[in-house]
Amino acid sequence: MIGIIDYGMGNLRSVENALKKLGKESVISGDPDVLSGCEKLILPGVGAFPDCMANIHQRGLYEPIRKMVSNGTPLLGICLGMQMLYEASEEMELTKGFGFLKGTVKKMETDLPIPQIGWNELVFDGSHPVKDVLSDHPYVYYVHSYCACDIEESQLYGYSMYGDIRVPGLVGKDNILGAQFHPEKSGREGLAILKYFVEESV
Repeated sequence: MIGIIDYGMGNLRSVENALKKLGKESVISGDPDVLSGCEKLILPGVGAFPDCMANIHQRGLYEPIRKMVSNGTPLLGICLGMQMLYEASEEMELTKGFGFLKGTVKKMETDLPIPQIGWNELVFDGSHPVKDVLSDHPYVYYVHSYCACDIEESQLYGYSMYGDIRVPGLVGKDNILGAQFHPEKSGREGLAILKYFVEESV
């Protein structure tokens, strides 16, 4: 069973529907007891970083999620959910994230339109296993104004270029995976990434 973390914000149903397309059972819940019984967790995110983190704390989810992940439960963060995997964000005000990954989320500085909305190629420099389930030039769907900066290069799996900005698109370490784009809205490539997470990732 895949647990989709409900903290009052996020694209829960679209993630659930994508998992249904893959034939994967999931449960949407904000109950730590329910989530602790799940094999893997997905943290979606839509909205502002401070609001999302405030909701997670108010609903008593912060420490249980940290404990589950530290005990080895795989976690996938999507869009703002990926940003919350980092140490902090500068959106609106400096706000602490979960700190699973090294880095700070900052507003993108570019002459191109912000937010970035649309399809962009996901580029791999290395040989992460998720690359093997994708086409040679995978395109994924982004909607965001902020991106992870000052990251650990070993935690970067794939990126997209937006003007001269290198946007960390797929990141992680050990049992943690983060997608700045929306795999549930990225067609075949996105479903392949979700399938990789639920079937193959540790």
